Amino acid sequence: MTSRSVAFVGLGYIGLPTAVVMANAGVEVTGIDVNAANVERINRGEVTIVEPGLQDELTMALKSGRFHATTQQVHADIYIIAVPTPFTDSHDVDMKYIYSAAEDIAAQLLGDELIILESTSPPQTTAKMAQHILELRPDLAADGTNNSEGKPVVYFAHCPERILPGKAIGELKSNDRIIGGQTPEATRRAAEIYATFCTGELLPTNDVTAEMAKLTENSFRDVNIAFANELSLICDNLGIDVWELINLANHHPRVNILQPGPGVGGHCIAVDPWFIVAADPINARLIRTARNVNDSKPAWVIDKVKQAFSRTDATKIAVLGLAFKANIDDLRQSPALNIAVDLAEELPNAAILTVEPNITELPKRLKDFDNVQLSDYQTAIHEAEVLVLLVDHKEFRELPAAAIKDKTIVDTKGLWA
Repeated sequence: MTSRSVAFVGLGYIGLPTAVVMANAGVEVTGIDVNAANVERINRGEVTIVEPGLQDELTMALKSGRFHATTQQVHADIYIIAVPTPFTDSHDVDMKYIYSAAEDIAAQLLGDELIILESTSPPQTTAKMAQHILELRPDLAADGTNNSEGKPVVYFAHCPERILPGKAIGELKSNDRIIGGQTPEATRRAAEIYATFCTGELLPTNDVTAEMAKLTENSFRDVNIAFANELSLICDNLGIDVWELINLANHHPRVNILQPGPGVGGHCIAVDPWFIVAADPINARLIRTARNVNDSKPAWVIDKVKQAFSRTDATKIAVLGLAFKANIDDLRQSPALNIAVDLAEELPNAAILTVEPNITELPKRLKDFDNVQLSDYQTAIHEAEVLVLLVDHKEFRELPAAAIKDKTIVDTKGLWA
């Protein structure tokens, strides 16, 4: 590949790891983010998220001189957008962050640039982004469109990330990558940049199929988790240990049931299925039902905690875990955080000791409650009469049995079953 510069827009849980891995593969990368405090920290060599291996990658990228962060958009040969894509009340994508990034990029374009959308998006989002840019820049044309006036051409593609938080660095390099260009030339150019650091297979397709592929992957996971969560409700009514049941069923050579939990969180699995529902609400029946099952699980957990609290003379509840999955600090769409908030509201006479080993201050949503405090796990487990296990962090896995003896336990992860 000829030497090309990259502007990576969005330095969050996906953007920062990808930008520094790309820089360490020899690409000149400028990281763009609206959070000035985070930009300053990144340029000082401080990681802004919990991700194993990221500190070493960031240090290496900064020392190489191939990476720096800024709040100002720059001109580059390739733009990669990795901004949030929340959903609206109707469960369609909220385009405000994508459009904001697109507007900043549009002002920099000269022609011959490639613009890649990495943010998980419903079908035709890349096309909407491209249309928005071209409306702002009518002096440019998209590759593959009628360009009888000979305007400078820009290229568009969708290349969704497929990494697991907590394993981002390794999976960025080893996972297969979908490359969805709006035209064959856009696909070729996008594949060229991802080939600099990705050892997995690069899978060419078009942008709309690439968008749908990512949603399909996460919806598949959501449906399977919903099956496990629904089993946990049925087993509770029948007096069956769901963890034992799933273990027994999984001994069948063609059965692999996932584990239930307090709900489903994160910016992908908890969000992406709704984009399919919004795109085709009549036919997306199973996907909608799975979403409803998983979204209802936190209320069931809260009811179990309230029952446990009322049966005892307890004054303190330890809520163990606030992140959406184990061993990370990501609170996005976290059912554990939602449960903590609801418990604080519904049990005002209980002292809620929240434990999240990967953060250093109480999340904003919990700061207004007088009955909530952030605690270390040893103190919380020692002082609280009711323990609510919501996330299977390594600290909780390593607890000796004596530490939880004589406690009233609500274990949503089967860790202490």
